[in-house]
Amino acid sequence: MKKEFQIISELIEENKRVLDVGCGDGILMKHLKDNKNVDTRGLEISKENVQICISKGLSVIEGNAEKDLQQFPNLSFDYVILSQTLQAFYNPEKVIEDLLRVANKAIVTIPNFGYWKVRLHLFFKGTMPITKHLPNEWYNTPNLHMCTIKDFVNFCKKKNINLFKSLALHEEKVSNISLKNLNFKNLLSELGIFLIEK
Repeated sequence: MKKEFQIISELIEENKRVLDVGCGDGILMKHLKDNKNVDTRGLEISKENVQICISKGLSVIEGNAEKDLQQFPNLSFDYVILSQTLQAFYNPEKVIEDLLRVANKAIVTIPNFGYWKVRLHLFFKGTMPITKHLPNEWYNTPNLHMCTIKDFVNFCKKKNINLFKSLALHEEKVSNISLKNLNFKNLLSELGIFLIEK
């Protein structure tokens, strides 16, 4: 299981209700269910991934988070997870609003477009970079909104969203993000992992 999912798993206590938005093939859901006795549900846009999840005995519905999060009642979950998909939505602000409506806390992870290798590639080569966390070409990427760790922190501040925990991931190493080291972490981290609440 990838490091990002291990960190997310550590942020969730046992016996909780969790919604995984964009759950992919259900690796994280299965881990939470088997190791933390978590009541997991998934929302996934890909028919193929939904079938894979169902074959693993997971409860997943096919849907688009931008439209289908509305069907979940207020505070129907303890946690909602959104792993590396925020940048692919037309209206990320509305999605965050919905996440914090359906659950007490949301765990959001973002590929960091402020990472130094991304900046350097763009500066020297003049083309959109391809990295481990940004694997697509500019023309086939699902990413619509290029967001950095600093952008996300500023967004939460502006929207009065409490950043309960902010973590930076770089080459399997995890560290805390604070206001003092924000510029530094924004430059040196490939991924931001945030535990937020309203």
